[in-house]
Amino acid sequence: MSATQVERVPPEHHHDHRDVTGGWLRPAVFGMMDGLVSNTALIAGVGGGGVAGRTLVLTGLAGLAAGAFSMATGEYTSVAAQTELTKAEIEIEKAEIKRVPQAEEAELAAIYRSRGVDEETSRAVARQLSADPEQAWRVHAREELGVNPDDLPSPWLAAGSSFVAFSFGALVPLLPYFFGADSLVLAVVLAGIALFLAGAVVSRFTNRSALYSGTRQLVLGALAAGVTHLVGQAVGAGV
Repeated sequence: MSATQVERVPPEHHHDHRDVTGGWLRPAVFGMMDGLVSNTALIAGVGGGGVAGRTLVLTGLAGLAAGAFSMATGEYTSVAAQTELTKAEIEIEKAEIKRVPQAEEAELAAIYRSRGVDEETSRAVARQLSADPEQAWRVHAREELGVNPDDLPSPWLAAGSSFVAFSFGALVPLLPYFFGADSLVLAVVLAGIALFLAGAVVSRFTNRSALYSGTRQLVLGALAAGVTHLVGQAVGAGV
């Protein structure tokens, strides 16, 4: 390619990346799958004991409420604890930068050298970044702790995503009963379809094929429901 041709190459278009640190995708996916699998398995297990459809609905609603609140509480507590730990470590970095700025600058230069930057450049970059204390602690947080201090996950977002997603997932196997059906098979089939579709939707975020992700979720959910149903049959027969 000639110099003239190189000059005619249009500038690179920088695309926007999806949010991978906002704290909503993992609890939403986990909540949806957990709601589908756990409530389907719960209904299948109780249904295996030979109970009436009305009892299955009550069991499913209780499982939905208990599971949704449990998931939300767990997500809030875990994300809040992780965020608090991160903020505490950031405060340590701020104090160290204030107490021994030269040592922290040298540490930053060493990080860049370990990544292939030459001695002179790494020192110059570290010195320039360390000139502004507000910029310095943010850089140290990213380089040493591996976190973006301006984009920490929200405990409330994680809890809300988990609660809503679990509720939707847990509601699916109950839908046939709400419309007058009294068949455990129909509830399980509907849950299986939802599991496959949920896995296929998740593949849009992970670059896996829809068939692979959907089948994986379907197989795991079917295994859980099948084992629980057998337990219900065994216990129900002996009670």
